[in-house]
Amino acid sequence: MNLNFFKKTRIFDGGMGQELLARGMKPNGTLWSANALLQEKYHQLLLETHLDFINAGAEIIVTATFTTRRLRLRDNNVEDKFEYLNTKAGEIAKKAKDLNPHILVAGGLPPQYLTYDSDTRSDSEIKENFYEQAKLLNPFVDFFYFDVLGSVREIQLAIEAIKTLNKPYLIGAHISEGVKLPSGEKISDIIHKINHQNLLGLMLSCVSPENFEQNLDEIKNLGVPFGFKLNGFVTTKPKDGYTNTFNKSTSGNPNEFLGSREDLTPAKMSEFVKTFKEAGATILGGCCETRPAHIREMAKLK
Repeated sequence: MNLNFFKKTRIFDGGMGQELLARGMKPNGTLWSANALLQEKYHQLLLETHLDFINAGAEIIVTATFTTRRLRLRDNNVEDKFEYLNTKAGEIAKKAKDLNPHILVAGGLPPQYLTYDSDTRSDSEIKENFYEQAKLLNPFVDFFYFDVLGSVREIQLAIEAIKTLNKPYLIGAHISEGVKLPSGEKISDIIHKINHQNLLGLMLSCVSPENFEQNLDEIKNLGVPFGFKLNGFVTTKPKDGYTNTFNKSTSGNPNEFLGSREDLTPAKMSEFVKTFKEAGATILGGCCETRPAHIREMAKLK
């Protein structure tokens, strides 16, 4: 894959887990999109959702692997399905590509511990978690996408984990609010403190349009292709903490406690995206609560 791929404007897909729930998939603990892999009756729904994002204009789809990380499966008592779920996610994404050979499949590698937080476990454990997931996805994907990572250390370990797989990577860092990663580091540290050799670009992932705007000047001056996956949550930093708050949830849907913004219509989100594109962003996409209709409006800006 050409490392200059994202120097031209490219359109990503939107949020898979929230979209599946919106389309009628029943929640199952904190498995979210992984439930569509676990239960065969949802496999077609997952494929159709990939295809709907592609039909809306997405040129890159992400494997539905945000919750197929080993620790999340352990929390939901299905760790024994780890290999099956990650392989099935790759197979279904590849089937969507077989029907649309012009698109690329990104192997989604999520934070391997908590979401919207930095991983404080040992380097060896984090690296092993990244590697075992990446190895399963490798046959089906064009590149790896580090999805919503919260520290420079995690990104460095993810890069080391995939090194032997010989594929480039796109970084999706997360900032809940303000201008610092959950670890307290700056976006620029991701570029300046890591020796990158197969970097495709740098995104802010699962962030609000307003938060991306707050970080726009810093990210656009780093000399690498940049962009975003914008979410439609009210917050990604709830008062009581993401994981603890989820335990109080009754519906199994994250938007119950993170909120869902009604103001971010496809047209409104497109206004933000237009501004960011004019500032130099070339990687345009959505995250949670971003539907095919949002991606269709983004694709019109290409």
